[in-house]
Amino acid sequence: MEMVMAFLADAQSILHDYNWISASARLLLAVLLGSVIGAERARHGQAAGMRTHALVCLGSALTSLTSIYISSYLGQTGDVARIPAQVISGIGFLGAGMIIVKGNNSIVGLTTAAGMWATAAIGIAVGYGFYSGGVLSAFLCLLTMVFMAKFEKAKKISRKVYVELNDMHLVNSFIDHACEAANDLLEYQVTAAKSGNTSHIGLYLNSRHSLTPRASTFLDMDGVVFALDE
Repeated sequence: MEMVMAFLADAQSILHDYNWISASARLLLAVLLGSVIGAERARHGQAAGMRTHALVCLGSALTSLTSIYISSYLGQTGDVARIPAQVISGIGFLGAGMIIVKGNNSIVGLTTAAGMWATAAIGIAVGYGFYSGGVLSAFLCLLTMVFMAKFEKAKKISRKVYVELNDMHLVNSFIDHACEAANDLLEYQVTAAKSGNTSHIGLYLNSRHSLTPRASTFLDMDGVVFALDE
């Protein structure tokens, strides 16, 4: 038992000191944690998957290690957190490229962008040797993405209904009747046809309630010539 305790103490000392073993362990752990988080994003079909998250976490860890190296081995004085601090602000540019505004004014990619930012912070923590904080944060990040996603999907399931009217002057009255019928109308988008008086209306309905009407509900309304669930 004493030998085991002594071995663990030596291993802990090596991993927390700055040497090639601890540096390698931190970089490998950063790649592992980034890959785990990225795997969850890849499973949902996001462009930023395992490779992207692994590289972000690895690069962030390397900035921390480089900062320690500059201070400890090159003897440069200054704030050792200055270089990693730029990662947190710089990762915002990468995250901004993942946020997309769709045609129905809905925004996607926020979770992936936030996960990328968190992954960078995890990499910095691991690079500084804060193993427990990095591992726990990666676990909580993954837990948040997996379980809270199920809760959000249960509350924010939406669908699109396409409706065509034969007179664009009936748009306002149709919207009023649609709001009464749907009871949970999120938003709508009106696009006028190029010829004639036909109007195309895209309705985005939230289906939290089992009684949310489908396209067939609008077929009996005044001026409606076509309705389709998309």
